[in-house]
Amino acid sequence: MNKLGFITEELEKLKEAGLLINIRTIEGPQGAWITVDGKKVFNLCSNNYLGFANDPQLKSSAQKAIETYGVGPAAVRTIAGTTTLHKELERKLALFKGVESAITFQSGFCANLAVIPAIVGEGDVVFSDELNHASIIDGCRLSKAKIVRYGHCNPKDLQLKISEEKDARRMLIITDGVFSMEGDIAPLPEIVEIAENFGAITMVDDAHGEGVLGRGGRGIVDLFKLHGRVDIEVGTLSKAFGVVGGYIAGSKRLTDYLVQKGRPFLFSSAVTAADVAACIAAVDILIASDTLVKQLWQNTAFFQEKMRPIGFNLGQTKTPITPVMIGDAKVAKDFSQKLFEEGVFAQAIGYPTVSMGKARIRVMLSAAHSKDDLIRAIERFERIGKSLGILK
Repeated sequence: MNKLGFITEELEKLKEAGLLINIRTIEGPQGAWITVDGKKVFNLCSNNYLGFANDPQLKSSAQKAIETYGVGPAAVRTIAGTTTLHKELERKLALFKGVESAITFQSGFCANLAVIPAIVGEGDVVFSDELNHASIIDGCRLSKAKIVRYGHCNPKDLQLKISEEKDARRMLIITDGVFSMEGDIAPLPEIVEIAENFGAITMVDDAHGEGVLGRGGRGIVDLFKLHGRVDIEVGTLSKAFGVVGGYIAGSKRLTDYLVQKGRPFLFSSAVTAADVAACIAAVDILIASDTLVKQLWQNTAFFQEKMRPIGFNLGQTKTPITPVMIGDAKVAKDFSQKLFEEGVFAQAIGYPTVSMGKARIRVMLSAAHSKDDLIRAIERFERIGKSLGILK
């Protein structure tokens, strides 16, 4: 009996459906141009919104931190893993976000796994946007609270469903700030108003809004001027900040509580000093100037305004996340491969990351992109789109 035979069968099914993930290998630092599987290509699929992933200031800060603190923390934060750098990063993040306090984690995924089960449990209800990130879904499952999904970016559906819950001990409303596959923005003002009317806790995961939305990239809460009205802000340091890690921002009471109750904080080693120092440098740059954020939005407008008249469906995006909607997963993979052959690296995204029949090429714009390179990429999109029958 082959106990793991089902794995082979499942992999074959994925291959036949065009859903088998092909992991390409990057040979060098992230940037506008990178080497992938031995080929130099224009990079349109990393989360490097501001070009920080290979920024000289961030690299220098990381190198200095290694000389001072070594390469690894060798402990969890609560035993012997908290350095002066960790405290400085948390102080600067709180300043940047305009909140009392911040607490950092190993990733944005870990931040969600820490905060949701610490805030709600059995007898509580979580109201979660149906397109929320997998880390939110997993955090909700771990909490053992009742999970109620409401329609994507649909405050009316949220209002209806929260009004039906009469016996909840606590209620928590969770939404992504920017939805990573769609590029649209949560209707946060309406969500906050509903939460206040029903006495619910509000939480926003702003992984794709940090460094992108609001003044100088301060996020969705800043964009909508909701300071003091959102209870929990979750962010990541692996996208616009260009490094790795996650954080939760809010009241000092909240972060003090998560030091005691956040399991990833309690049971997993601290982030390395090099990573923390690089994150501090990224925050310093954003506090000092909004130049890169403005450049990101200029590139976004340029690309999207050129792609739509050609005939591409870009969905409902309002951010640098640009889904080029294809539909069929096999066609999307073929499109991505043809782009790669012509020097453009833009990956196909299919099920289960997005729903069946909604496969796409997800383009991620960056401040590091030049207008000339974007023009060349658009020309290749158009040519391949016509060759595959996607464009008339």
